[in-house]
Amino acid sequence: MTRIDRRALFASGAAAALLAATGASLAGTPKKGGTLRLAVPRDDSLEQVARGAVFDTMTEIAPDGTLRGELATGWQTDAEARVWNFDLRDDAVFHDDEPLQIADVMAVLAEIGRPEALAPNRLRLELAEANPGLPFLLADSRFVVARAGETVSPLRKANGTGCYRVERAEDGRHFLGRRVEGHYKDGQAGWADAVEVIVIPDPAVRAEALRDGYVDIAALPDRAGMRGTRGVRFHPSEADMALAVSDAVGMPRQIAGNGALDDGRIAERWWMV
Repeated sequence: MTRIDRRALFASGAAAALLAATGASLAGTPKKGGTLRLAVPRDDSLEQVARGAVFDTMTEIAPDGTLRGELATGWQTDAEARVWNFDLRDDAVFHDDEPLQIADVMAVLAEIGRPEALAPNRLRLELAEANPGLPFLLADSRFVVARAGETVSPLRKANGTGCYRVERAEDGRHFLGRRVEGHYKDGQAGWADAVEVIVIPDPAVRAEALRDGYVDIAALPDRAGMRGTRGVRFHPSEADMALAVSDAVGMPRQIAGNGALDDGRIAERWWMV
């Protein structure tokens, strides 16, 4: 890929050069605004980030490892952890402007048990076998809640209740999500105005894209290509470089340990300084 080709690739939504920024704090206060731009390899990274941006699950695991509700506001179980009751949010709305319905959640939970509606925002789930870890399981991206049991692909048609609505997407190549105004997580997540993910198979080109300011984060970049680069920090370390991140990006003090992309939640948790 020539330099001209690379410039054309990023012209869609990331043509402006990255402004120089120094002193960004990992524990800084999140700020709204800007476009968070990621370059990722040709693996499942694009889908992982897009799912985390567009969809919600019943629960989520915070960066510090604690469990908290997302579409579920509370849950209880019996002594055997086989029968569970869940209370659902009443302010979650799909990107097609339809409110979350209990049937949308039941379509997902039917994969692991027998759900039953008890009230418009309360359901019962009976499992075949006891599972005391069920709330943690429901934070997995396999259990994202889509509208009326729809599939989560193709990305261009993805319709979730997450912080970002799909503006443009092509599976395996590109994703651009725009922040949903008035989202129930406002002030808690979804800091960037937009999130753009671009697949660049060559790690050397991903490193160059970050160095030249076309992206803010490069996943699994060429290590040699990042040596001596200023204004960039590495996660988890320079010796074990899963991510190279511009100092113009803020992130939680701790990020989820199951994956470099913050368990796919990077779109809603990270911000532009």
